[in-house]
Amino acid sequence: MRKHLSSIKGGQLARAAYPATVIGLTISDVVGDPLDMIASGPAVPDPTTFQDAKDILVKYGLWEGVPGSIGAYIENGLGCLAKETPKPGDEIFRKVSTFIVGNNRIALEAIRREAALRGFNAMILSTYVEGEARHVGTVLASIAREEFNFSEPVERPAFLIAGGETTVTVVGGGRGGRNQEIALSSTFGIHGLDGIVVASVGTDGIDGNSEAAGGIIDSNSLNRALECGLEPRRLLANNDSATFFEAISDSILTGPTGTNVNDVIVVAIS
Repeated sequence: MRKHLSSIKGGQLARAAYPATVIGLTISDVVGDPLDMIASGPAVPDPTTFQDAKDILVKYGLWEGVPGSIGAYIENGLGCLAKETPKPGDEIFRKVSTFIVGNNRIALEAIRREAALRGFNAMILSTYVEGEARHVGTVLASIAREEFNFSEPVERPAFLIAGGETTVTVVGGGRGGRNQEIALSSTFGIHGLDGIVVASVGTDGIDGNSEAAGGIIDSNSLNRALECGLEPRRLLANNDSATFFEAISDSILTGPTGTNVNDVIVVAIS
C-alpha cells in the first residue's frame, strides 16, 4: 500500500530520475532481502497494483476507515486516473543498479568471526528465522540441549548464531517485544544446564514497546526470576517479557542504533 501512496516508493524514484544513471546502496531490514520490499523499493520494479493496495485494506476491515483522500486516490488508480507504479521490464530501470551493502547475513558473519577469535566453534544456523517468537525460543532451547548433551551440530565450546524477524501475537497487556519473548521462552528449556547462554536482540536497538533491544538468559535465570517473586510463564502469557528481564537486570540496552538489519540470536555453550 505504501508504494501506491508515495511519489518515490515502488520504483517511482527511478522513474523521477530517468534517464539518469541510478545506483542504489541498500541496507536490508527484510528477511531474504527482496529488493522490492526493502524501503518499499524506490528504485526497483513494483509487481503490486492499486488493486492489491485496496485488497489489503478490505481484508483487514480498514477500507471504510481510511482518510477520504487515500480512498479517493486508490480509486483513481483503479480507474486509471492515477499512474501505476513502474513494473518489471519498464525501460526506466535500464540504467539502474542496486547493491546490498548491509544485511542480516553480513552481521551474522561478523559475529561468527568474532566468536571464533574468542575460541568458540561458531556456526550460522539460519538468516531466515521467522514465526511466533515464543515458539522460536522453544526450538532454540532444544538446539542448545542437543549441543549440551551431544556436541552437535558443532563441537563445544559452541556459538550458534541465527537471524531473521519473528512475530508476536499480542494477547496480553504487558511490555516487551519479539526478542525478549524469544529469550524468555527459551529459559524453560535450558533451566539447570550450566554453561548455556541465549541472547536475542534487535539490531535497531528497539524491541517492541520497551526500552530494551532484547534480553539475555542463562541456566540460572529462571531461579533468579522466582527469587524476585515473578511468575515467568504468566509473564510470557501476558506478553510482559520486559518485566522479567528488568527484574533480573538482564535486559540488553543499546538505545536506538539508527539502522536495522533484522534480529540477531546467539546461543553459547561452554
